[in-house]
Amino acid sequence: MRILLTVGLTGLLAAPAFAAEMEISIEIPKLDVAEYHRPYVAVWLEGPDKKVAANLAVWYDVANAKKEGDKWLKDLRQWWRRTGRTLTVPADGLTSATRAPGTHDVKLDASHPALKDLAAGQYELIVEAAREVGGREVVRIPLQWPPEKGATAAAKGEHELGSVAVNVKP
Repeated sequence: MRILLTVGLTGLLAAPAFAAEMEISIEIPKLDVAEYHRPYVAVWLEGPDKKVAANLAVWYDVANAKKEGDKWLKDLRQWWRRTGRTLTVPADGLTSATRAPGTHDVKLDASHPALKDLAAGQYELIVEAAREVGGREVVRIPLQWPPEKGATAAAKGEHELGSVAVNVKP
């Protein structure tokens, strides 16, 4: 009886915890323009069917006293058409303020609400940026979730986004 109990406890303690991680690095370039506005940015995952699998981050003017920041979210055209118009903002753990030029990280693990129920498979990480009195840009990076082994992939925007990289760890 002791042997069975010991084996049972050992089996329970030895079960590996699912601890996959995703770190996204997004560079917002410093632009030399007459009128500069921080870009709105949306980050999400799409499956092979081009449907949104998970919203990961939305940076917009959340502090605007008149809530006017919300109306400009539709300038993130691809995100807005696929999922944004059905989302209630602000959303805990998803929405936050716009970012200044520089490199910004979004760190998520498998317990994050956007990833915890995400089915295993191939996805595209999509980062879209739109700036008032500016342009709009979309960067796509393919990735596997959950990762079987650590991997890094990157892409570079041309004007509204600089380098975008994703690092996944099992």
